[in-house]
Amino acid sequence: VYFIPLSMTIFVIIHIFLLSMDNTGYCNDSFNSIRSSTSDEDMVEIAGSTLDFSNTEDVPPLDRDYGMEEVNGVPKLMDLLDEPVPGVGTYEDFNTIDWVREKSKDRDRHREITSKSKESTWALVNSVCDAFSGWLLMLLIGLMSGALAGGIDISAHWMTDLKEGVCLNGFWFNHEHCCWTSNETTFQERDKCPQWKSWAELIIGTTEGPFAYIMNYLMYVCWALLFSFLAVTLVRAFAPYACGSGIPEIKTILSGFIIRGYLGKWTLVIKTITLVLAVSSGLSLGKEGPLVHVACCCGNILCHLFTKYRKNEAKRREVLSAAAAVGVSVAFGAPIGGVLFSLEEVSYYFPLKTLWRSFFAALVAAFTLRSINPFGNSRLVLFYVEFHTPWHLLELVPFILLGIFGGIWGAFFIRANIAWCRRRKTTWLGHYPVLEVLVVTAVTAVVAFPNSYTRTSTSELISELFNDCGLLDSSKLCNYDNANVTKSSNELPDRPAGNDVYTAMWQLSLALVFKMLITVVTFGMKVPSGLFIPSMAVGAIAGRLLGIGMEQLAYYHHDWAIFRGWCSPGADCITPGLYAMVGAAACLGGVTRMTVSLVVIMFELTGGLEYIVPLMAAAMTSKWVADAIGREGIYEAHIRLNGYPFLEAKEEFSHKTLAMDVMRPRRSDPPLSVLTQDGMTVEDVETMITDTTYSGFPVVVSHESQRLVGFVLRRDLTISIDNARQRQDGIVSTSRVFFTEYTPPQPPNSPPPLKLRGIMDLSPFTVTDHTAMDIVVDIFRKLGLRQCLITHNGRLLGIITKKDILKHVAQIANRDPDSILFN
Repeated sequence: VYFIPLSMTIFVIIHIFLLSMDNTGYCNDSFNSIRSSTSDEDMVEIAGSTLDFSNTEDVPPLDRDYGMEEVNGVPKLMDLLDEPVPGVGTYEDFNTIDWVREKSKDRDRHREITSKSKESTWALVNSVCDAFSGWLLMLLIGLMSGALAGGIDISAHWMTDLKEGVCLNGFWFNHEHCCWTSNETTFQERDKCPQWKSWAELIIGTTEGPFAYIMNYLMYVCWALLFSFLAVTLVRAFAPYACGSGIPEIKTILSGFIIRGYLGKWTLVIKTITLVLAVSSGLSLGKEGPLVHVACCCGNILCHLFTKYRKNEAKRREVLSAAAAVGVSVAFGAPIGGVLFSLEEVSYYFPLKTLWRSFFAALVAAFTLRSINPFGNSRLVLFYVEFHTPWHLLELVPFILLGIFGGIWGAFFIRANIAWCRRRKTTWLGHYPVLEVLVVTAVTAVVAFPNSYTRTSTSELISELFNDCGLLDSSKLCNYDNANVTKSSNELPDRPAGNDVYTAMWQLSLALVFKMLITVVTFGMKVPSGLFIPSMAVGAIAGRLLGIGMEQLAYYHHDWAIFRGWCSPGADCITPGLYAMVGAAACLGGVTRMTVSLVVIMFELTGGLEYIVPLMAAAMTSKWVADAIGREGIYEAHIRLNGYPFLEAKEEFSHKTLAMDVMRPRRSDPPLSVLTQDGMTVEDVETMITDTTYSGFPVVVSHESQRLVGFVLRRDLTISIDNARQRQDGIVSTSRVFFTEYTPPQPPNSPPPLKLRGIMDLSPFTVTDHTAMDIVVDIFRKLGLRQCLITHNGRLLGIITKKDILKHVAQIANRDPDSILFN
């Protein structure tokens, strides 16, 4: 079982290194300082790195060599109304899509298929296949994502245990599976068996003494450094987009932004491999966030199997919204929580059809992961627990205290992490990502090894903290005085804590401080790094400490007024594991500002309906406290830090400005660059394209009237003119360009005209100059506009683009408006 993913991983790594000998598109030093870029350049800043992705390997080529068409030996007049030009209607890298146009294209395509379905049986079959293709795509995404998640879980578990020892029965077995078949294993020492050998026992032949401890310590640090070095090297050399969690970029992509290569096959391969390496290195990061990126890569790659999604950017983003739900489903084993996470936190446009398909895809992914059974416990997650003791109303007070702690921690973490990432961008630290990762790994391993609660993987730590202690538990957290407990007792009453419990509390306190500090510098490094698990670990530690304190308080002072009546002597009143679960939800909510999806995810983890109220209280308190300190969650903060063009739907625009105050051109600017519908030549149009960097041009009746006719994108205009010169005889610089429906008669001996009405948007969105900006901002958010034209009494005055909106919002918030990097 373990040899297969291991051998596949090793094979892929070797194959990648062999390919790197010829692959110059990825094997280059991409970590240079950012340069100022426009929508026509191929550079983008991701988490502090300037990345060259001129090789857009995840999108099909658009331009091909088309010869001229002739009808009876005469060159055919090019009319884009009759025959579309390849490349027209697509978008350049680092541009925002036009949602309105994309939805209109899909409606036209659907009408055409529906009308043709009545003409023949084959057309009817094609219509049925088109309708079913969305569900088939969801099935494939669920299967692929579930299989990859299972392989990642198995490989990460094995490689994490490899830092401490190896199994003699088979090196591909992890520690737990190695001891499953051993007859010498007991409940008290279930992690010890002759088949599992520590590195000290293998190298120096003993497990006791200072030399054995030093040897195990040294091997632990060396393995951690090796794993992290491989992870950062593979990311840096082959797929720089594979670093980080990916959720801020996915939110931006789902809002309509285009980042070629971010969801490509190279990113998928490298992120899958390096995610295992990064988690196994012991760094304070998780795999749950990056699994969303992995699932979205699967969705984007599989979209190219279906024409409906390959050629429509808006439809593809509906699929990516469902893929984000699949990622959370396989990360936490929470299909419903995954759908709500995509709806609440990630998606920009989430129609009802996408909700159904997201649910189906998340269900398929969870079923696939359950069939693989990566943890060997018939569960979808490592820290699945079930509590059997009800909670009391008075316990809402400590639950709310945990919510306050989670909100304060979340706000502190966001500010500290953003400050560190900004320092990484502007200092020498950003130029040496490999050195940074190795230093942080070395510090993490050296500090973590002496403490058993930081040495183990974070998922196993959370599992132990969530655990409801029983008689057979060997954890130090469960070493209570059991003198008054009979073996036949079905429930354990509150008991006095033993020495091991107090020792564990000190170790957990040190682990809490360490996790809080090291996570700040770890998140954002050039390796795949998720934030869900480290945040949950911080909250789980704090919650478990508070739960043990409440438990001992109830045991020694059960006659107090707060305990009298519901916590009698010998009763099981307090469940410390429940406090750990509530604390985990509070801290995760404080960092991400999730609410509904967070509660549902935690409910699906525990399987207890009766604990929804404590989770809701902690999650809402955490959000209120964190929002009082800072309005942004961690993902929104990183979006703003990287300058992505993202309009946050949660922010309210309350300033009283008008469209005329934001539109361009300003009073001191030159006039707006426009095209006339019948008064320009090819040379005039090409000169305007050369002299400007605008992404599009309004079309007016004439310069005198300025009556609006439509809007043409720069890319469509360039491609159309280039194709016309290749495919139509007689198109020269003096040829007239027409955007009218009918071409007027031309003078004799004049060159043939170029008719470009087919590439013009005949219904551009317009508002008047006195429209309030809060309405304009809502229009941009809800319709996903690229630009909006401003008119006065029907005459064109100016234009507002999405970047203008973002700059205006930044100015109002006293931020640098030039931080928005892309058009």
